[in-house]
Amino acid sequence: MKVKPIIFNYKIFMLKVQSIVLWTVIFFSFSVFSQEDKANPWPEINQTHKPWTRWWWMGNAVDQENIQLQLEKMAKAGLGGVEIQPIYGVKGEEQNYLDYLSPTWLTNLDHTLETAKKLNMGVDMTLGTGWPYGGPQVSTAHAATKLVVDSLKVQKGEKIQLTLTPENEKDRKNAQLLKVLAFNENGAYENLTSLVENGQLKWKAKKTDYTLFMVYEGKTGQQVKRAAPGGAGLTVDHYSKKAFEEYVKPFNKAFSKHGKELRTIFNDSYEVYGTDFTSAFFTEFEKRRGYSLEPYLNLLFDGNNEKANRIRSDYRETLSDLLLTEFDRPWTAWANKKGYQTRLQAHGSPGNLIDMYASADIPECETFGSMPYDIKGFRREMDDIREGDADAAMLKFSSSAAHISGKPLVSSETFTWLRDHFKTALSQTKPEAEDLLLNGVNHIFLHGATYSPERAEWPGWKFYASVNFNHTNTIWEDAPELFSYIANCQSLLQEGKPDNDVLLYWPIHDVWQSYLKASLFFQFKIHSLDEWLLDTPFYKTNKELTEKGITTDFISDRFMEEAKVVDQQIQLPGGTYKCLVVPAIKHMPLPTLNKLIQLQKQGAQIIFRELPETVPGFLDYQKKTEELQQLLTDHQIEKTDDFWKVLKNSGVEPEHLVETGLKFIRRDVHGEKIYFLVNHTSEEIDTHIPLSVRTEEVLLLDPLTKKFGKGQLLENGNGVEVKVQIPSGGSLFLKTGTTSNTPNWIYYKSIENKFPLEGSWKLSFVKGGPQLPDSLNLKSLSSWTELSKDGAFFSGTGRYELEFNNPDEAVNDWQLHLGDVRESAKIWVNGIYKGTLWANPFKINIGSLKKGTNTIIIKVTNLPANRIRAKELRGEEWKIFHEINMVNKDYKEFDATQWQPMPSGLTETPYLQPLSKITLD
Repeated sequence: MKVKPIIFNYKIFMLKVQSIVLWTVIFFSFSVFSQEDKANPWPEINQTHKPWTRWWWMGNAVDQENIQLQLEKMAKAGLGGVEIQPIYGVKGEEQNYLDYLSPTWLTNLDHTLETAKKLNMGVDMTLGTGWPYGGPQVSTAHAATKLVVDSLKVQKGEKIQLTLTPENEKDRKNAQLLKVLAFNENGAYENLTSLVENGQLKWKAKKTDYTLFMVYEGKTGQQVKRAAPGGAGLTVDHYSKKAFEEYVKPFNKAFSKHGKELRTIFNDSYEVYGTDFTSAFFTEFEKRRGYSLEPYLNLLFDGNNEKANRIRSDYRETLSDLLLTEFDRPWTAWANKKGYQTRLQAHGSPGNLIDMYASADIPECETFGSMPYDIKGFRREMDDIREGDADAAMLKFSSSAAHISGKPLVSSETFTWLRDHFKTALSQTKPEAEDLLLNGVNHIFLHGATYSPERAEWPGWKFYASVNFNHTNTIWEDAPELFSYIANCQSLLQEGKPDNDVLLYWPIHDVWQSYLKASLFFQFKIHSLDEWLLDTPFYKTNKELTEKGITTDFISDRFMEEAKVVDQQIQLPGGTYKCLVVPAIKHMPLPTLNKLIQLQKQGAQIIFRELPETVPGFLDYQKKTEELQQLLTDHQIEKTDDFWKVLKNSGVEPEHLVETGLKFIRRDVHGEKIYFLVNHTSEEIDTHIPLSVRTEEVLLLDPLTKKFGKGQLLENGNGVEVKVQIPSGGSLFLKTGTTSNTPNWIYYKSIENKFPLEGSWKLSFVKGGPQLPDSLNLKSLSSWTELSKDGAFFSGTGRYELEFNNPDEAVNDWQLHLGDVRESAKIWVNGIYKGTLWANPFKINIGSLKKGTNTIIIKVTNLPANRIRAKELRGEEWKIFHEINMVNKDYKEFDATQWQPMPSGLTETPYLQPLSKITLD
């Protein structure tokens, strides 16, 4: 047997070796990449995670070059999209105005959409200019309508001859007579309308005294507020589908060729005033309420009594129905057919807020003014703020609507009138944004940004209400840090589904049935919560539940119809709930009670804190009340005496972490939980906090820095406890689950020693105006306003530099405390960027120092207030806007000459504090 010789080919051998090495590298690289990717719990940031902003186009004086420049600045800063809102214009710019929906305007819209798409930004727009919906296409017939009623007492035997025209001269122009009704002292009536000839009524009162009611269809005459060129006109009738269809005709034409990449159509808060009627109202009333209003019309204007209140309740409910079915739902259907979504601010409307918010694809709430916080070092100077109207319960109407209807996004108009113009610091925005996120908002819209071309002198074009997030505002320097923080939070708060345990029934009929000064038109406004919300059992029950750490969503009568029972839990389109709570209540519709009984029979836990006494409305109410009481008796429905015990028996576990003072919201991601924790107390929370769930591991995620790690756990009887360290003003995410590839979270302990950074500070001014102050060497630090006249007028960025010796070379982690910094600061140590401090607490772990001499550079940016004050003291006019022009926070004349200089820069000596890592078992 011959043995074949082995021929060694070196080139082939090396090619095979290289191939093996290459594939090995690829395999391990992919493996390592996969492990790192798996270990990192932070979602990749997309445009919806980022905050968006309302973008005011003043006078529509926009051009493609400046549109592109401003969108690029917004994208670079970290904004995810804009909402176009055309408004009134700038004086002297009239030659640049564009009419709304004109060919050039639409070309600019398309350019905006194309540019935004390239920048990975989205674009929304309002369906009109200014607010509310209205414009030149709205005819008088389809304009906002009101009921005009005059009355006249006629004595028995008296003959009258009347020319029928409204008593109020303002109503005469467009009023149309509908009915003339004569009511006697016993409530019986005669319809005299057929006796009217050529606007004249001749009639004699026989047998008894009468009161005549002359009923007209009138027009409110309300015009679009803050309209842009080409957008002025009457406000549309929001109770008429026909009026809506006529209103959108110009948009049908415009969007047939333009606006293809729009994401969402926006509708602002319902600021349509005094509109309590529509042409078809009497017919719709009878169809929806089951009886004719005509025989009882006199009672609409009666006093505070049972019968009158019931009829007014029916009237108010009919307005609500019409707004929902004839406008809001058709509006969303119209937009969806064109490929758009809708965003709706339902507050201010006369309707059931839960149903109205849920009629849009993205419900949107808003905050207005400044809220108080106990955060250590948080500044809230009373002279500079508007007291805020934000309330957790009010915010939850929009998020509840989204949660129960299965809408993934909840947006908010954010920071409106947070402080006076030019006086809002980034640190003052953070807790306000957090309160929105804690109450279900996960898609923040800034209020806002004003289109301002390069040709505009500083401070640029400004909207009359603050805050203005523009590149001409000094806070823009570090605004990317705020935007990044919001994006990080929203990236987690858009994951999974809401995880609230309890449905809380909103008894809106108790509001509608109340006297409410006999007004037919009642608005559920954020500015009047004391009229309809704060003193109600519903509000108090929600507050009690929240304070106990029990999470809720609100439900309306309409959504009750969609509820099912699955595995003894209440299922709605948006999720499941462990029980439904009915607060103390007086009026409940029979269909709602029947539905609750049905759900209870099917195994759902229904908890009545008090039993309803009667039904709402007028039709057969005595008979229906008897039926309601019989249902309660037959089905043995009783009020719950031990509310908290029954809740616990329903499987509702409170989150006892609230006992530390922490606020929280919780979401569910395929069975695992995400907690967002915020510390708005005055002290650091450094302890183990209990969670109501059992889990193998808990990840800690810092939305400021995107650091993460496995937390230290202790087991307790009901779940686990996890160690957290959250400073006053801080926040943290927790994520349950199994994450074996993730490193442990590093906990630190502060050592008492403090080392002031003293020495010769070099201060130079690198950016801002009206001019850069001279550089200085400082032995002690104080406000720029105390250093020189130029410093008192300056707004911009100053650069501090100091050389200092390492206080203790054994320390591996140093915490830098800036103290009262005005207002934000970027930090470098030995040439290495360490981070930006822009909100409380103004401290940061800078790691280790070199032996011997070290260098720190701190670039501090102040507010634009001092510069605008200087401008006005020099008599330079910048308030050049039409209509409202500029006002202060109280809607009075804006006058910065009356201001005192605002402290700026580092106002006290920073110090270093040693940190030691905590070793936990």
